Amino acid sequence: MQWNRLSVMASIVMAVLISSMDTTIMNTTMPLIAAELGDEKLYAWSFASYMILCTIVTPLSGRISDSFGRKKVLSFGILVFLLGSLLCGTADTMLELVLYRGVQGIGAGAMIAFPAIIAGDLFSVEARGRIQAFFTGMWGLSAVLAPLLGSLFIEELTWRWIFYINVPICLASLLLLIPYKESYEPKKSTINWGGALLFGLAVGLLLMNTVVTQGYLLYTAAGLLFLALFVWNERRHPSPIVPVVLLQNRPVAWMNLNGFLTCAALFGTSSYIPYYLQQHGYSLFVSGLALLGMSVGWVLMGVPAGRWILRYGYRPLLVIGNLILVLSGLLLLFLPEEGGFFYVNVIMVLQGLAYGLLATVSVIGVQQLVAADQKGISTSLQVFARNIGTAVGVTIMGGLLTGAPAFMTGIHRLFLYGFIVALAALGSTVFLFMGKEQTAPQAG
Repeated sequence: MQWNRLSVMASIVMAVLISSMDTTIMNTTMPLIAAELGDEKLYAWSFASYMILCTIVTPLSGRISDSFGRKKVLSFGILVFLLGSLLCGTADTMLELVLYRGVQGIGAGAMIAFPAIIAGDLFSVEARGRIQAFFTGMWGLSAVLAPLLGSLFIEELTWRWIFYINVPICLASLLLLIPYKESYEPKKSTINWGGALLFGLAVGLLLMNTVVTQGYLLYTAAGLLFLALFVWNERRHPSPIVPVVLLQNRPVAWMNLNGFLTCAALFGTSSYIPYYLQQHGYSLFVSGLALLGMSVGWVLMGVPAGRWILRYGYRPLLVIGNLILVLSGLLLLFLPEEGGFFYVNVIMVLQGLAYGLLATVSVIGVQQLVAADQKGISTSLQVFARNIGTAVGVTIMGGLLTGAPAFMTGIHRLFLYGFIVALAALGSTVFLFMGKEQTAPQAG
């Protein structure tokens, strides 16, 4: 049993590391790749194809894993991500890269929720906070390694190794997954593939608004139409993708809403703080290093969160997390005109503390407050809510920055937006979360 846990932990850590490093390296090296491949009008789509498909697949993979087992779905995700990485490395045009990044996104979507899902199967509530914090540490490591590896590949080899490096790591992750014996017994059921198609069309069309420059109304209307058809289909299917009981579970519903709002508020900070520092003369590496503060804060708060849940319950911890996030938003409103690395690091640590508490408590909450055969879909819906919130927040922030007459004006506008939405998230938690507080999670 001990080897079983160690093996799957090592496998998942590698899966988390490659997905986080891939995203960070792409952020820093994509301008050079686009310059070589040409057709720079497709630049945004190299990110959008990955994000849209990853966001669509995430909740579907959780639902499928509840019926067919975690190991099969995670193995599928790693294999598809490996294939997408190989294809991206061979791309000769931007169109090819966009299509192959979509393949990577499908793989990532089938991987991204499984650290939390499998940790929920294998570990106690007390241990789960430490495990989640450890996974977060991989994101912090990628913030340091990705700029270094990106520079090395560009200068000494070729940008194609940004993708090829994923291949041996994916293979090692698959090999370490072989001895994994699942503690969860899948509950066999049919999958609502028609509903999955409607869901994918709805989310894809709505997320198109994050990359297109016109036709917003058309994409929104079509997305909402398919969303309505999805809900209609779900109500009539004997095995819905999103069980109705999850939507009727008030604590779980409010945790998902809070995950959406907090990520829509200030999770995009990590996309714009490096840009802010680079505009004030800091190097690519130093500006990326600033993000390490978020990982440090996340680990510090995530490690003891499992014990705190048993002692204090969910609501007080979520309120405290939202308060810390609001404080970080307030400090962002006063970012100095001349730049300030230390000031930024304090803010990033605070945001790490906030998100470490919010994410850990919410993930454990949505697992413990549902039946065992709904743990996969419940966890992946929490990840989905945060992904959608991040996509919405980053898009709005980008529009506020590019539409401003001056850089610092845009920076202050986008963080004013973040502060206001963070206040809304706090308000929703204080006044609308759980009528009757459940102070301790269910066993398991």
